[in-house]
Amino acid sequence: MQPLTLTDEQLEFRRTLRQFCEERLAPRAAEVDRRGEFPWESFKECVAMELPALGIPEAYGGSGADHVTQALMVEELARVCGSTSLSLLISKLGMIPVMLWGSDELKSTYLPKVASGEAQASYCLSEADAGSDVASMRTRAVRDGDGYVLSGTKHWITNAGISDTYTVFAKTDATAGHRGITAFLVEAEWGVQVPKLEDKLGMRGSPTGEVLFDDIRIPLSHRIGEEGQGFYIAMGTLDRSRPTIGAQAVGLAQGALDHAIAYLRERQQFGRPLAELQGLQFMVADMAARVEAARALVHKACAMVDELNGHAEATRHVTGSGGGPDGHGGPGYDLTTTGAMAKMFASDVAMSVTVDAVQLCGGNGYTRDFPVERYMRDAKVTQIYEGTNQVQKVVISRRVMG
Repeated sequence: MQPLTLTDEQLEFRRTLRQFCEERLAPRAAEVDRRGEFPWESFKECVAMELPALGIPEAYGGSGADHVTQALMVEELARVCGSTSLSLLISKLGMIPVMLWGSDELKSTYLPKVASGEAQASYCLSEADAGSDVASMRTRAVRDGDGYVLSGTKHWITNAGISDTYTVFAKTDATAGHRGITAFLVEAEWGVQVPKLEDKLGMRGSPTGEVLFDDIRIPLSHRIGEEGQGFYIAMGTLDRSRPTIGAQAVGLAQGALDHAIAYLRERQQFGRPLAELQGLQFMVADMAARVEAARALVHKACAMVDELNGHAEATRHVTGSGGGPDGHGGPGYDLTTTGAMAKMFASDVAMSVTVDAVQLCGGNGYTRDFPVERYMRDAKVTQIYEGTNQVQKVVISRRVMG
C-alpha cells in the first residue's frame, strides 16, 4: 500500500519531471493558450519522456506505474500547462474501459499504441441533454448481423478531432434505462465526424467539441464488456479517473501559488517587498494549507484505486471497505465516495487559490503577461467536467448518509 509520504522513487520521479516541465513545457504554455490549438510539440516532448506509458500495464508496453505516481505526473504537468496535462489525462480515461473490461484482442491492439504515443483516445459519454443524467442519452447502437450500427452525437468531448479512438457509450435497449447502455471502441477512420469545436474560457490548447456518429458500423469485437454493462463501466471508469482530475486541480493551484509567491518576493511597495506584509503572508498560508490538504486527499483516493488491483467486479467498492465504526465516515469510505471527495475538494481549492493568486498579483495578475489568470481560467473546468461538483456532493451525501 502507498505510505502516507512519498517513496524515494516517487520523490526522484517528481524532481526529474519538474525539471522537464520547467525546461521543456513551461516556455510554450502561454503560446499554447493564446493559439488555442493542440500542443503537439509539448505532447511530443511527453512522448519522448515515455509519459503516456505511465498508466498502461507493462504487459501492453506501458510502465504500469501506481496511481499515486500517475497523479504526480498529472500535477507536475498541470503546474506549468493545464492543456498539456489534459492531453495525457484523456487518453488514459479513454483506455480505462479497455484495460478493465475489454477483450484480450482490444487490449493487445490499442493499449500499446497509446502507451507509445502513437495513438490518442477520447471518452464519449455526455450529450446535449444527457450530461450527469447518463440514462437519458439518445445515441443508439443497433445490432446488425455480426456487429452494430452506431448513430448519435456526443458533446463536450475532450480531444475531439485529435483522437484516433473514441470510447462510446450508446443505448442498445431503449426501454431499459441505464441498464440498456453498452460501451464500444470506435476508430476515428470509420467515419467519426467533428462538426463543431468549442471556443472555451480555459484549457484552450485542448480541443473540446461535438462528435457525430452517422450510422457507423462497429464490429462485435469492438464492444467493451457485455450488452447492458455500459453504465457500470462508465461509472467504474469515473471512479478511477476523478482522483486524477483532482491531481490536475492540485497542479493548477500549486502553479498559481508558486507564481504568486515569486511576485510577492520581487514586487516592492512602501519601500519593502510585498512578501513582508503580514496580511499577504496570511493569504499565502491559507492557500498553501488548502493545496496540501487537497493533495493528501487526492493521493489517498489514488492509493485506493491501486487497492482494487484492476478487478472490474470490484468497481464500486474497495475490498473490506464500508463505513467507520458507526457505519458512517472515517477511513472506511469506498473509492466512489473518496474519489468524488478528492475531485470536488481539489477543484474547489484550485478555483479559490487561483483567484487569490490573481488578487496577490494585483493589476499585473489580471493581464496575460502574467500566468496566474491562465491558471484561474483553466481551474474553472475542473469543477465542471467528469461530473460537476454539485453532482459530486449528491454522490457523497447519498453514500455517507446511507
